[in-house]
Amino acid sequence: MNSSRIKNGVEKAPHRSLLKALGLTDWEMERPFVGVVNSQNELVPGHMHLDQIAAAVKAGVRANGGTPLEWPSIAICDGIAMNHEGMRYSLASRELIADSIESMALAHALDALVLIPNCDKVVPGMLMAAARLNIPAIVISGGPMLAGRHQGQPIDLNSLFEGVGACMVNKITEAELAELEDRACPGCGSCSGMFTANTMNCLCEALGLALPGNGTIPAVSAARIRLAKQAGWQVMELVRSNLRPKEILTPQAFRNALTLDMALGGSTNTVLHLPAIAREAGLPLDLKMVDQVSQSVPNLCKLRPGGPYHIQDLDEAGGIPAVLNELLRHGLVQGEALTVTGRPLAENIRERQIARPEVIRTVADPHSPTGGLAILWGNLAPDGAVVKQSAVAPEMLVHTGPARVFNSEDEACAAIMGNQIRPGDVIVIRYEGPKGGPGMREMLTPTAAVAGMELDKEVALLTDGRFSGATRGASIGHISPEAAEGGPMCLVAEGDTIQIDIPKRQLNVLVSEEQLQQRRQQWTPPEPRVQSGYLARYARLVSSASQGAVLN
Repeated sequence: MNSSRIKNGVEKAPHRSLLKALGLTDWEMERPFVGVVNSQNELVPGHMHLDQIAAAVKAGVRANGGTPLEWPSIAICDGIAMNHEGMRYSLASRELIADSIESMALAHALDALVLIPNCDKVVPGMLMAAARLNIPAIVISGGPMLAGRHQGQPIDLNSLFEGVGACMVNKITEAELAELEDRACPGCGSCSGMFTANTMNCLCEALGLALPGNGTIPAVSAARIRLAKQAGWQVMELVRSNLRPKEILTPQAFRNALTLDMALGGSTNTVLHLPAIAREAGLPLDLKMVDQVSQSVPNLCKLRPGGPYHIQDLDEAGGIPAVLNELLRHGLVQGEALTVTGRPLAENIRERQIARPEVIRTVADPHSPTGGLAILWGNLAPDGAVVKQSAVAPEMLVHTGPARVFNSEDEACAAIMGNQIRPGDVIVIRYEGPKGGPGMREMLTPTAAVAGMELDKEVALLTDGRFSGATRGASIGHISPEAAEGGPMCLVAEGDTIQIDIPKRQLNVLVSEEQLQQRRQQWTPPEPRVQSGYLARYARLVSSASQGAVLN
């Protein structure tokens, strides 16, 4: 056991004394030490109930012969951080989470980990740490929030962001917006659509590091508590068999995760996180692989923001096991991939059937023959860009329009809210990439405002930053290289014609190469927006979005 380094032998008497100061008995110290990493806090609604999840996990660990030792992780709520300086810290927090777990686990010689995340960057940060440390580990999320209800219809956080746009153009009143505000988020859990948090929690099942049900069992359900106890129990089985993350996080596992992502129509942010996790596992995963999978996997689910259903509907329909089993039946999932159950993925999912075919379609009757995400290339995105094509209106899959150029999200939001955007426009938001932002701000405010104004079928948005998993419409992000590093985005001028062709995977500015070179000679890199602190260090070290925005 790793923990023998801090508790065995005469020379470890001081260590044992400190452990006894925690209240540990001799017999507790004889057992494996299991770190329980809990991102519970009173700032993030997705995390406010995680103390209950942690208590259940610890009960499971103790019941199966381990000694659980809990410590906290930070967690940032993207919704609360949205559209102000706080959003610069969201993606950057992923690295802090991974580094802090590495520090705690190695400093205290732990034998295993149970990771309790729920929201956006916490899930990939913890998965990165699991791969890096490569000690037995299992993930148990806090589960999705239930959808709110308003006038007999389900609503969610995105209803508020779009409601702001609708209110700005007098489509709804401030009183109606206040009603939405009171009802959209009814309690704890990760926001209820197939946004980034829930996408990542679902992908944990396909990666094999979480038990079936991790992605969809509602946060308020007793089944979530039972699953947490099972996770605590199962981590001890992993300790006994010495089954480690890198034996699970294989090329087959990442292929399965991408396949599930495309079938679900998941968040574009997964194109940042899966490569980052794969890098920690020592495996390659690039945008070409992402698009290859997208071209071969049908889109089976239309969940918010791309459709009318929420995660609770997906759970009722059979959850992730039902989706994976349907894909397995058609040879699209590699069922031999090992999981934390100790069994291959195929054994975990084989009995699960689709219970609500309107929520989970079959491969024979998909929403589209290709996956929910698409990677675009062209003279505007030499290293690629990403769009959630399953949430794009059919009439916007191919679009040509004039560029409306803004050097920050704030400038773009002012123009949108000021009714300066016209049908047909292509909003270009640059200098918001990993370095230029810094932090690659997630921009739900402008996309939701456009949707709320009912312009999402007429206006496109492009950025070297990123969009929320809750975004819908022709919103193309992660354009690489980013403008701050001299990517073609920095050369686009107001009024340039932008050509988007999602089916053909093309994104171009219709300006001659000669003219672009003339503009490049006149271009000056902008001064860094942040000069000190963590974000300044992050900006110096972070790689391109096309590489997962990892730190070099």
